[in-house]
Amino acid sequence: MNTVISKDGTKIVYDRSGSGEALILIYGALGYRSFPLQQRLVELLSANFTVISYDRRGRGDSGDTQPYAVEREIEDLEALIDAAGGSAYVYGVSSGAILALEAAERLSDSIPKLALYEPPLILDGSRPPLPQDYVEQLNAAIASGRRDQALEIFMTQALLIPAEYLAPMKSSPMWNDFLAVAHTLAYDGMVSRDVMAGKPLPPGKWSRVASSTVIMTGELSEPFFHEAAKKLAEQLPNGKCQTLPGQGHDVAPDAVAPALVEFFSRQG
Repeated sequence: MNTVISKDGTKIVYDRSGSGEALILIYGALGYRSFPLQQRLVELLSANFTVISYDRRGRGDSGDTQPYAVEREIEDLEALIDAAGGSAYVYGVSSGAILALEAAERLSDSIPKLALYEPPLILDGSRPPLPQDYVEQLNAAIASGRRDQALEIFMTQALLIPAEYLAPMKSSPMWNDFLAVAHTLAYDGMVSRDVMAGKPLPPGKWSRVASSTVIMTGELSEPFFHEAAKKLAEQLPNGKCQTLPGQGHDVAPDAVAPALVEFFSRQG
């Protein structure tokens, strides 16, 4: 276990494994470095890269200095890049992919290559957007000690899981792991809400991302993910799309790792 201290004094905890070019992994909502799937991905990538798997602020062993702001998470990533030697590849998943884009716009000189898996951009009416008060709903639930309710808001409004399907999830051991980081759902909501509102990307959005970028989608994922990837690739100066056969939003580490190795190892 390693630590860096972010600009606002927050301790950010990370694991470092492997050798080669540095690759930082940014997980999406509810994800943190001790989840078995995250650990499997680290294992697969460590043969080719120095993999930095970290707990985003508020999760796992990292600190959670208040008030939260997206800019603080970008500073966390900057501290990790500095610890890696001043330059690193970045792979972001779901809302973590949106955070990666925000960071790359400010830190492009430090992020030569960027891989994104299904940033959940809702750019039209193909699926319901996040409610305007989504973040406020989450904060109210957490403030009143109702972490279960916060998870239900996320599952039903962001993931669109029917409420009647939640009971089996609540009985699984994973539910308690989710409860531990439920307060960070509002953080991901703040990262994502402007681009999950059912509106086209503003002209010039992320146009300063100079990193060579691949936007990956799963073949079986909802159409809005594919449309988002296409629109994003058109908007980025150096963006392209890639579809992973047989995958959905919960992409398997063994499916995405070879694509990441190929992309980050390619010259140019």
